[in-house]
Amino acid sequence: MQLTSLSIDNFKNIRRARLEFSPKINGLLGNNGMGKSNLLDAIHTLSFCKSFTGVTDAMLITRDEDFAMLKGNYLRRDTDEDLTMGLARGRRKTLKRKGKEYQRLSEHIGTFPLVMVSPADIDLIREGAEERRKLIDMVISQSNPRYLDALIRYGRALEQRNRMLREGTVDHTLYDAVEMAMEMSASYIVESRREWVSKLTPIFERHYRRISGGNEMPQLNYSTRMADGVTLAELLDRERRHDEIVRHTSVGPHRDDLGLTLDGMEMRRTGSQGQCKTFTIALRLAQYEFLGKATGMRPLLLLDDIFDKLDADRVERIMEIVEDPAFGQIFITDTNRTHLDEIVNRTAVDFRLWEVTSGNFSPIGHQ
Repeated sequence: MQLTSLSIDNFKNIRRARLEFSPKINGLLGNNGMGKSNLLDAIHTLSFCKSFTGVTDAMLITRDEDFAMLKGNYLRRDTDEDLTMGLARGRRKTLKRKGKEYQRLSEHIGTFPLVMVSPADIDLIREGAEERRKLIDMVISQSNPRYLDALIRYGRALEQRNRMLREGTVDHTLYDAVEMAMEMSASYIVESRREWVSKLTPIFERHYRRISGGNEMPQLNYSTRMADGVTLAELLDRERRHDEIVRHTSVGPHRDDLGLTLDGMEMRRTGSQGQCKTFTIALRLAQYEFLGKATGMRPLLLLDDIFDKLDADRVERIMEIVEDPAFGQIFITDTNRTHLDEIVNRTAVDFRLWEVTSGNFSPIGHQ
């Protein structure tokens, strides 16, 4: 899949941009805060209907404007397609594919697969389990609509149960009905996550070793209390009195975690800056490979400032990886032109470079 062109109006600090892209490498050069990452976020928003930063839709609109518009033209499965997203203050965002508006934005997820590597990925290691669950859910949802539907159904039932707990509801018949709905979705969610981790782990380990160039042993481990045949219904029944006291649901897939270790030690406690960055980049590259196989398309690969905090050897190995023909269209941001020139020189493929200054994009030649 390729993004052939992108039109942007009033998105963050980009007031107006019209860009046509290379089918292989697209480089964005400039100082921090100029708008390089904002362009990647616009591409991300078209695929996921939300910013990768997690901010509200209103914060995506240029400060003194009332609306924002994104339009991307794609080559998907050898067919030209277009996506148009409209954002307006105080109104629901809209997304149209080939001129037809989606009634449910969840139907769009996974249709235009994308993987993004960014400095914020360190949160996968440093922050709590919620960040890692988001990773799992985002990847599986892009390749499995049934999983996304199960997540939505589970989330609705969970919110209903939490509301009952907050309000002090004591009718166990009501609890049984809600918990039955949670159980129906929970089993599929947990089994899908377990299967995904088992498939992703060997791919991830291969990428980590290739980037690190060493004998370190990285590991992923899915942690859930719904193990050894224990059902969610049993867990909820066991924890009912506790949940009534704390007034929220303390067990279920929404509490699961993805363990990240290196040589048997937790990354968050022992990983150096370089090791943590290597770990997260390897996770994203494994995600790319998994999605490519699951969807039958090469996802877009967005690399935001990936060379920072890495030694020269690891930078060299990453460049060797991304030049592989297995990767399709790539968007790279950097403050250092040297890295981009080296990648282009090594691959001898089609490329385009832009200088980014205060939300403006100026094409530049290759040295």
